[in-house]
Amino acid sequence: MTSNTPSQTPGWQLVGSCHGDGASALRWSTELPLRQLGQTDVLVELHAWSLNFPDVSIADGTFPWVKNNKDTLIPGSDGAGTVIAVGSLVDRVQVDENVLPLYYPRFLAGPGPSYEQMEFSPGSASNAPGTFRKMAVFDQAHVIAMPSTLRFEEAATLPCSALTAWNALHGMRPLEAGECVLVQGTGGVSLFAVLFALAAGAIVIATTSSEEKASRLRQMGVHHVINYKINPDWGVIAKTLSPSGLGCHRVIEVGGQRTIQESFHCVARGGEIDIIGFLSGQDKDDSGLTFLEPLLRACTVRGIEVGSREQFEEMSRAIVEHNIKPVIDVRGFTLKDLPEAYRAVSNQSQFGKLVLTDII
Repeated sequence: MTSNTPSQTPGWQLVGSCHGDGASALRWSTELPLRQLGQTDVLVELHAWSLNFPDVSIADGTFPWVKNNKDTLIPGSDGAGTVIAVGSLVDRVQVDENVLPLYYPRFLAGPGPSYEQMEFSPGSASNAPGTFRKMAVFDQAHVIAMPSTLRFEEAATLPCSALTAWNALHGMRPLEAGECVLVQGTGGVSLFAVLFALAAGAIVIATTSSEEKASRLRQMGVHHVINYKINPDWGVIAKTLSPSGLGCHRVIEVGGQRTIQESFHCVARGGEIDIIGFLSGQDKDDSGLTFLEPLLRACTVRGIEVGSREQFEEMSRAIVEHNIKPVIDVRGFTLKDLPEAYRAVSNQSQFGKLVLTDII
């Protein structure tokens, strides 16, 4: 089924970058080029998309891995859709199957991807166009089956944030029941970490900045919530709230320079701080922390680079087994609303994942 496939698709381009929220660099087009199917390619009609902080970071020129130096780029890494055509040698998926793109399609297994395995990441200024378009062509090895228990809007949140949280909790050593997890904030990675930690039987402590968000975290089952604006020493408080006051076995560190000191204060000896984000910026830390900090606290500091295909498959099985439902921000966006969604992510105003649908 390689003939009569479209050569163009509606979608978004990122033209250079612009400081701030990056939204001004977005351009809508009804004629984005769509390559013809190769023998191992699949054509996917996308029905839902979700945003990640790296999407905004690429658009505003602050992405620390790869700067967007291209004149134009199709942005976006996350989406969910249906296979509508396949190449002649495709044997991994079939027409009408629901699939998701892999963030690092060449990263099959292991603790972290090599630079070579980071290639072909959709929408990351590498050499692969992204997902913020109506149709996309992928090599069959670059997609994975969608969990059967999820709707498109829910499944579209999995490729980056969910897999990052899963890797943090289960990538090196699986989280065990009774252990303690600290999550920062209410963004996508943090709330997926809440869901996965609770499913594992862990004690969960969360930080947030408002009573409204604190109430929603408690409704999710979070055991302890700390308002970091009222309690800037939340790391010390979190340690006292942990079982026997010994500290948190996992710390989901998404803030960066302004939160890392408190993460060290709350981590248990033998625990792990998972470095995931840089929401508070990338400037040099001025808190006096040194390389001795992990030694003095006998903890591991680990950088999390999304996750592998193997981990994605493990996560999908857990999502189905525990009937885990992603937390989606209540605001509804369509694909045409992408600039507005970029601004919302930049302002960190969401609770859970911002999702776009295909009503265009």
